[in-house]
Amino acid sequence: MVVKGEQQSSSTTAVPKQKKQRQRNRPRNKRNRLEDNGAQFEKESEMQKAASNQCQNATADKSREQIMCEREAKKQAKLAKKQKSTTPATTIITEVEQTTITKKLTTTTTTTTTTNDKAKVAASSDPACKPTDSSCAATTPGEKTRDQIKADREAKKAAKQAAKTAKSCASNVDTVTQKVHNLEVAPRTAAAEPALGTEEEKKKPSLSKAERRAIQEAQRAAKAQAQAKKAAPVSAAAKGAASSVKKTLSVTATPASEVKRDGESPGKSPAKCSLIKAERECKVKLFNHLVCANKDASLFINDARVHPSIARLGVQYSERTIVGSNARCIAFLHALRQVVQDFETPAKKEFGRSLDGAVKYHVDHLNKCRPLAVSVFNAYKQFKNQLTQLPGDKPETELKELLGHFIDTYIENQIGKAAQAISSSMQEKITDGDVLLTFACSSLIQFICEEAKRRNVHFRVIVVDSRPFCEGQEMLRRLHAHGIPCTYVLINAVGYVMPEATKVMLGAHALLANGYVMARAGTAQVALVANSHNVPVLVCCETHKFSERFQTDAIVYNELCDPNQLVMNAKCCLNNWQKSRLTPLNLSYDITPPELVSAVVTEVAILPCTSVPVILRIKPDIGY
Repeated sequence: MVVKGEQQSSSTTAVPKQKKQRQRNRPRNKRNRLEDNGAQFEKESEMQKAASNQCQNATADKSREQIMCEREAKKQAKLAKKQKSTTPATTIITEVEQTTITKKLTTTTTTTTTTNDKAKVAASSDPACKPTDSSCAATTPGEKTRDQIKADREAKKAAKQAAKTAKSCASNVDTVTQKVHNLEVAPRTAAAEPALGTEEEKKKPSLSKAERRAIQEAQRAAKAQAQAKKAAPVSAAAKGAASSVKKTLSVTATPASEVKRDGESPGKSPAKCSLIKAERECKVKLFNHLVCANKDASLFINDARVHPSIARLGVQYSERTIVGSNARCIAFLHALRQVVQDFETPAKKEFGRSLDGAVKYHVDHLNKCRPLAVSVFNAYKQFKNQLTQLPGDKPETELKELLGHFIDTYIENQIGKAAQAISSSMQEKITDGDVLLTFACSSLIQFICEEAKRRNVHFRVIVVDSRPFCEGQEMLRRLHAHGIPCTYVLINAVGYVMPEATKVMLGAHALLANGYVMARAGTAQVALVANSHNVPVLVCCETHKFSERFQTDAIVYNELCDPNQLVMNAKCCLNNWQKSRLTPLNLSYDITPPELVSAVVTEVAILPCTSVPVILRIKPDIGY
């Protein structure tokens, strides 16, 4: 670059001498002057272009070196980021690279300054290069260009990044070394501990089983004493028995599971508690979901929310003084009428909604006393439907009268007139000389037989009965009071009397949606024997006993009775069954499949068992 500048300066000094020689040789006229001026202008433009090219080359050289430095700085920064988890040797390398970067940057700045100074000298010596020209930027020797300032800033940034990476690498190395030391120390301690444990185990003497048991019993006694001290201020019984340690232990040994439950009377004797526990232990797990009638006195006393008529009805349900689907339904509706008449609407509440809540509470109470019959449940659903249809613009007295009228019409239509319709259709089936066989006691079968007697039809009735309730005896008493000849046998002799029967008439607790008949336990056996002897089986059932439940066995839903009722006397083999592993099962109902039933007689028509869904569809959509 210095040589070029010298050549240019020599060429500029030679040009004016040639001009002077030409001007001396050529004549001075106007044309020659114009030509000389044009040539001078061309030469000046060429000189300006050459100077601008020199400036551009200098700037191009600067930018290339700076770009190279920037690229190297970026590469080194990336390498420093990747090498964060390296050894201290990497930090030394980064420091060396940093020094090389700074040296390169300083060399490039010095070279650029020297080239710029030379270009300035050449421009000052060249008369063609004007100070106002933008191509040659006039700069003082003390100031720096923009490119130099940018290069300095980038060098400083690269140095800072290198220092940061060096620090991070050093910290990472320190943590790694600490972890290595920890790993080296831990196995030594872990290896030392088993040795100590083995030495201690060797030192410990071996205990026998009796000694271990004695230690365990001592620990248990200590725990029991600690619990007794904690429970002493709480239980009054423990206060009275604090004189001796044995008494305190016996008091605290009572588990928390023996706390009074809901529905248990506060004054139960220990004998009754032991009987209840024995019954629970002897109960078969297969029938744990079934419910038995509850005769506990706490259900019927000291409950202000239960109406007296409902409390009385609950006692009658649990003690089985009211038996039969129709009888239970009629008694429930009469008690419900008393509840409606005595009900008072709370302030700022509607009559229908508040009465619905009160009736629901009473129904739950009856369900606790004894599981509700299907007829009672259907009557309750119809009553609830009637409550939703009550007008809101009438006084309370008129609404009570409407509900009372509904209860009377329900009893008359669903029970009274339905029985008359079924009886009228059955009178066509009963002829002179018939022998009718029935099981247990049914109010509907009794009504049919009495109506046939009024028509002076000569027939005979065989009453089949079974333990433990022997309901057939009541049926025999009622039929004999009306002068109907009867024969009474137990269910074990049904096979002997079935050939004499011409028709089998059975009552039903409910008729399920799949055609199965739910009736008193033993009905299925009678129907099976009748089917084997080709005797038609007619089931008489009102439509208010139809249920949407599906059931194919007597285990899914049933009602348990007291197993002690199966014990006849003290000489019975079932006496004291609680002390043995024997568990008597006393189910209330059984399920008769539709294959054993010839027809179902209802107030609508005589239908097969499979037509139950049709009747449920014809009935108003009120939920049953």
